[in-house]
Amino acid sequence: MLLDRRLIKNFDFYLVLLLLALCGVGMLTLYSATHGMSDIPDPFYYLRRQLLWFGIGIGVMLLICFVDYINFQHWARYFYAVTLVLLAAVLFIGRAAKGSMRWIPLGPFDLQPSEVAKILMIIVLAKLLADREGKLNRFQDLLVPLLATMVPMVLIFLQPDLGTSLVFIVLLLGLLYMAGAKRNHLLIIIGAGLAAFPLLWFKLLKDYQKMRLMVFLNPDLDPTESGYQLLQSMIGIGSGGLTGKGLFNSTQVRLDFLPEHHTDFIFSVLGEEMGFLGAAGVLLLYFLLIYRILWTATQAKDQFGALICCGVAIILSFQILVNIGMTISMMPVTGIPLPFMSYGNNALLVNLMCIGLVLNVGMRRHKIQF
Repeated sequence: MLLDRRLIKNFDFYLVLLLLALCGVGMLTLYSATHGMSDIPDPFYYLRRQLLWFGIGIGVMLLICFVDYINFQHWARYFYAVTLVLLAAVLFIGRAAKGSMRWIPLGPFDLQPSEVAKILMIIVLAKLLADREGKLNRFQDLLVPLLATMVPMVLIFLQPDLGTSLVFIVLLLGLLYMAGAKRNHLLIIIGAGLAAFPLLWFKLLKDYQKMRLMVFLNPDLDPTESGYQLLQSMIGIGSGGLTGKGLFNSTQVRLDFLPEHHTDFIFSVLGEEMGFLGAAGVLLLYFLLIYRILWTATQAKDQFGALICCGVAIILSFQILVNIGMTISMMPVTGIPLPFMSYGNNALLVNLMCIGLVLNVGMRRHKIQF
């Protein structure tokens, strides 16, 4: 059905403007990082694909606005079933790359279920916690959302994908806090996680995952292998100085020193070419984007809508902090992309869909009488 004009009046053009600004900077940085790659003869290859999925993502984002988000609350159980089916399927029919099995090949497109699971779990947890509004006083009241999160988290960890599995822990804790769970109960969950770390270290983590954590503590521990990427990232950002070397002038990219410079380490290219001022400008855009999402949460007409917005803010904030943190050795290298900037069709599409959810909640922040 067509949108009521009163809904269109509530459309958050300010949020969309911030989104377009971030994506614009991301496209520019991506082209600068990829146009001279020796293994790709077409200098526009990555930019063209990113623009294609940006266009698709914007279309899906706007389509989400047509569906009253209350319907998502009714469909939450089906979303959860889809999440588990996709995450289980990737372990059996997924395509392996770089030691992980994270993608399901669908012709020219590779579906990454762990990315899809992010937006679906926001809806699922928002539904579970909204149903328990004012009823989170006992620790056992947290068990259902805790167990609901643990199952997909374990399936993602088995791929293996430690970084994305951590996203779900942060999402759960953040939404529990926003929904009114007691702090001492949250501390128990965090304490249990820390107590389980020895088991994680000695029984579950792969050798390369252990090395990433050790290199985080000491980048010079393995400077030619596990620590190489991190050291080159810091060299690039540090050499950018205050104003940077200028677009297309990244020596780390041009001389092929920095691996994954168009995906996980796109911020390193930004820091080297645009300097501290350019990086600070992007951080300001991110801050304003998250602030606007949280503002929408405060305007939501119900708990479900508010928790959806909080979930989007939590996931985006965590990914931003971890990605930028790992490029400057303040976080371990985890493979988490930088929202709206890193190359990757799955992540870009899902992040745009998340913004669509926020726009949806904002448009329906007032009950409409017909």
